[in-house]
Amino acid sequence: MTTVDIPLRWLDDAAPDLSIGGVTCGVPLEAGAVTDPGRLAVLDASGEPVAAQTWPLATWPDGSLKWAGIALGADREPSDGYRIVLSDTATDPAIAIQVTPLQDGVLVDTGACRVIVPGSGPELVRSIAVDGTEVASAGQLISSRQERPEPDANPTRALGHTTSCVVEQTGPMRAVVRVEGVHRDEERAWLPFTVRLVFAAGAATFRLVHSFVWDGEPERDFLASLGLRFTVPLRADAHDRHVRIAGADGGFLREAVRGLTGLRRDPGPEVRAAQLDGRPTPPPSTWAADVERLSNWIPTWADYSLRQLNANGYTLHKRTDPDRPWIDVAQGTRSDGLAYLGDTSGGLAVGLTGFWQSHPTGLDIRGADTDAATLTTWLWSPDAAPMDLRFYHDGLGQEDFADQLDALEITYEDYEPGFGTAHGIGRTHELTVTAFAATPPVEALARIARGTAVRPQLVPTPEALHAARVLGDWDLPDRTDPRRAALEDRLDFLLDFYVGQVDQRSWYGFWSFGDVMHAYDVDRHTWRYDIGGYAWDNSELSPDLWLWTSFLRTGRADVFRLAERMTRHTGDVDVYHRGPWQGLGTRHNVQHWGCSAKQLRISTPAYRRCHYFLTGDEHTRDLMLELRDSDATFLALDPTRKVRADAATYRPERRALAVGLGTDWSALAATWLADWEITGNEHSRDRLIGTMSDIGALPRGFFTGEALYDLDTGRFDTTRDRVNVSHLSAVFGLVEVCSELVDLIEAGLLEAPGFREAWLQYCRLYLADPEEQRAELGVAPAGIHLEQAHSRLAAYAAERTGDDALADHAWRAYFAGGEFMGEEAFQAVRMLPPYVLAPVDEARTLSTNDAAQCGLATIQNLALIGHRLAN
Repeated sequence: MTTVDIPLRWLDDAAPDLSIGGVTCGVPLEAGAVTDPGRLAVLDASGEPVAAQTWPLATWPDGSLKWAGIALGADREPSDGYRIVLSDTATDPAIAIQVTPLQDGVLVDTGACRVIVPGSGPELVRSIAVDGTEVASAGQLISSRQERPEPDANPTRALGHTTSCVVEQTGPMRAVVRVEGVHRDEERAWLPFTVRLVFAAGAATFRLVHSFVWDGEPERDFLASLGLRFTVPLRADAHDRHVRIAGADGGFLREAVRGLTGLRRDPGPEVRAAQLDGRPTPPPSTWAADVERLSNWIPTWADYSLRQLNANGYTLHKRTDPDRPWIDVAQGTRSDGLAYLGDTSGGLAVGLTGFWQSHPTGLDIRGADTDAATLTTWLWSPDAAPMDLRFYHDGLGQEDFADQLDALEITYEDYEPGFGTAHGIGRTHELTVTAFAATPPVEALARIARGTAVRPQLVPTPEALHAARVLGDWDLPDRTDPRRAALEDRLDFLLDFYVGQVDQRSWYGFWSFGDVMHAYDVDRHTWRYDIGGYAWDNSELSPDLWLWTSFLRTGRADVFRLAERMTRHTGDVDVYHRGPWQGLGTRHNVQHWGCSAKQLRISTPAYRRCHYFLTGDEHTRDLMLELRDSDATFLALDPTRKVRADAATYRPERRALAVGLGTDWSALAATWLADWEITGNEHSRDRLIGTMSDIGALPRGFFTGEALYDLDTGRFDTTRDRVNVSHLSAVFGLVEVCSELVDLIEAGLLEAPGFREAWLQYCRLYLADPEEQRAELGVAPAGIHLEQAHSRLAAYAAERTGDDALADHAWRAYFAGGEFMGEEAFQAVRMLPPYVLAPVDEARTLSTNDAAQCGLATIQNLALIGHRLAN
């Protein structure tokens, strides 16, 4: 009899407040174990059943569930942990979401609030109500642009217009409404957006996941502001209208539009306490010291503005009227990014995840002295310099490939005129919107701010993830042997170092939060932020996979969040979603879009699958599925056009496209696998299995290096007989995707004759003695580099074939190759002013390439051949 028992733990090891929107996670299942997600049940820590919503995230080739989504609502207190089991009895929720179609839109009732989402027009949210009272209306996306980078007092203003509204999930515990649209001004429509509103049963808070594509022209389109604005009705007198704005570390500004504290005449302690608490003040006729009569001389404060223009400082101001000056309220470091506006009859709070990290941001309250005030969350503050996405230099005279390759030798930048464009890149923000029947205690707002900044997350335990064998070759940390413990220490050092560098080096900002730098400058004691191809990393050599694999085995919350931010960034910013290079990513550069190398190795779903499977995040799913036809990109752009040996004769044609069997095919295989397992798309299945079989049929297998691909049939020409090796082929996800595919073959879930043998041959021979290579391939391949990174290939072949001598050879290659072979690579040096701007840690031999590949090689070698470490 099939059994399922999957323990879930809170990522931060403490039960959070689920009232801010419930929780969603993914769980892995063994092949053949479960076909109906409705049979999955959730038990709390005491063994009591918990109402949950379940759905498929991915399936095995036999149709059984591979990953299932699990959603819990806000209808009960959270447990310290949960278990996923099989049950034929469903648990009815105490509160269930109701989704009702309207003539133009949809009504969602969570049991704690009612939200109307229109199907078209200039409003993203039409109405938010609590207990029958509307507390917000006219939720709109707003923006402005100008045609020059200098500040302009009169930019062109636009509103987001909804063009479609689709219900993706209908409850009972979780509902999702997907809205698509564009920003429109009097001249044009641009900035296409997708917004998902995610609701949880029993929650007055819903999540709003906003993604947009920048489809402007960099030389003439300068985005001056981007935000989300709600209208908040105010019904109470000015002294019972309340403003709450989050500062740093849980602190809040607590004020009323007309304050009754600090006056020359004291209205009484109960009046003052009620106003600060947000409760109705006693009737004015009961106020002491004649304050009722004198109160008309107290100014009302109509407008409030918080600006977070950098990661380390915010300013807060207020004014009585638009034609009056701003008065300083406070300055601080890092605002928690939440504002509330309301009164004793209701109000609204909006928070932005990553508020200070994604600067320049802002919070605005306007017209708090009127009956219809506005609350705005700025994703790009109008007080910041306009967004300037022009390429950072003029080309320096690089007019042809010869010049560009020559320049590559000094700055490592692959420049080409017209290629360093931001047209088509994207960005995603997550917000929380909370409705209140009356102004809440500030402690409640602080909880929402914390939950917005750090979203509650359930995850399977590392032991459960490892037992499922669904995401590559890794094992659990083991320090029982001193040699293994030393390698675990190295892994911890690398993770700790990068987690710390994000803050020390301020790797923040609207377009950069989530990425890391590529290489270090030991003379300036800084990362090479301004040197061509050495600046932002853009997934070079798979730091995404290193971080996700590290999380799977350790369960570390800080590693999860660094990996999640990187997934968000690299999937949105480093990849084109519109335009001629749609589906392609950009190689490392000073600007995330700057390099002329536009390739699938950066956009590959290999870097996104972990996030989707662990969280069920719909936007990450979109990023993977939008690539399903990315094989057509080879028709538009040859990724090796500048260095192709046959450049004089090769021309991209539908029936004969040159596709590399390393970085290119691994991205295509990850795309087709993701599409097949998520949607069941047979077109992707056939292209995956067909090309796998073709690689198995090539005379030199993976050592062929490149094969000719027929775009119409989705198959390779198997007659090419040559050996051509690149040291980059296996370090952009090929190892991980091939491991999963071979597992499917060995489990009898997939048939691709010759593929397993071709992959084992490549793993076995890449680091082999030249004589052994010549004996089997006819030639010893040139271009054998990154020995430490490739030691995991030899380890894989050794484990699969039981070859202890090969396992020992893998460990020798691991310790002998690469920057990471001595203890000095795993030691941080503290640098202090005046040699640096601020105290920072540096590791003098560090590059992200080496760190990621050292991390992956260490993890996979320990899992595959750890028993031979002593040899």
